[in-house]
Amino acid sequence: MFIRVGLLFKTPVVFVFVSPYEPGDDEVSPHLVKHGDGVKDIAMAVEDLDNIVLRAKQKGAKIIKDIWEESDFNGVVRFAKIQTYGDTTHTFIDKSLYRGPFLPGYVMCHEDKLSKKLPPGKLDFIDHVVGNQPDGDMESVAKWYETVLQFHRFWSVDDKQVHTEYSALRSIVMSNWEENIKLPINEPAPGKKKSQIEEYVEYYGGAGVQHIALNTQNIIESVRNLQERGVEFLQVPDSYYDILRDKLKHSKIRVAEDLDVLQKLKILIDYDENGYLLQIFTKNMQDRPTLFLEVIQRRNHNGFGAGNFKALFEAIEIEQAKRGNL
Repeated sequence: MFIRVGLLFKTPVVFVFVSPYEPGDDEVSPHLVKHGDGVKDIAMAVEDLDNIVLRAKQKGAKIIKDIWEESDFNGVVRFAKIQTYGDTTHTFIDKSLYRGPFLPGYVMCHEDKLSKKLPPGKLDFIDHVVGNQPDGDMESVAKWYETVLQFHRFWSVDDKQVHTEYSALRSIVMSNWEENIKLPINEPAPGKKKSQIEEYVEYYGGAGVQHIALNTQNIIESVRNLQERGVEFLQVPDSYYDILRDKLKHSKIRVAEDLDVLQKLKILIDYDENGYLLQIFTKNMQDRPTLFLEVIQRRNHNGFGAGNFKALFEAIEIEQAKRGNL
């Protein structure tokens, strides 16, 4: 079996791209046939690999690959892989005995001359990774993270808070105790028409990663730079900003950014009594209406844009209508 691996490695945001070299591959090809392009594995850096795997076994988790080691002249890395929701897996990586830039077996590529001519994305780290589930599965998935990985419930919303005229969702955000890993778990709620969560599950072929949120310290610069690099973002109506301006007049929150600029770039704002966040979502990254990215900037706000879910859903519903799926 031959698998081609490509790596985007400019910041702590690391994407590993995998594709089969030959037909008959039994690891990547079935996933591509069933799901199309998508997230197969969410890796986590860990310090206590042995106890994590031991607990996973004791709690009945499916072990895809037990602890193994890989090494080169930079040292040794220990791994283990377990099954989570759908066909998604978690790889645990212990790099405590490794000094290299990434992992054994990877070599630095020649510098891409084109990248020098493009502005940097200014993306600092992965803020959260969202998983979509079929209706009725959210609670069991959240319980799995509590039981197997000892995560806790960090944040949640239900369909009374997040709905449009046509659709609704429920969401539970799971986090580790250090709260530097956050995994929102979504499921659809009953509505008049097919929700974007249902559409995702249908086109992806089951549960899977809906989007990856990337944190930035300057969302205006990031969005402008990403647009120059060809990234397309969802559009929201100008009426969103008219309503927002009116609400902010009656709030103690003061937004430092120019609202006219945010409106021009179609960046969303959510806020509470402590602070606010800025966020924007890309269009789907492939023909199937499944995986997309989010860019997010936080200003003393630890939520996930519940106030923007309606605007986001309505923007996605416009795209759904174009596909004839609403």
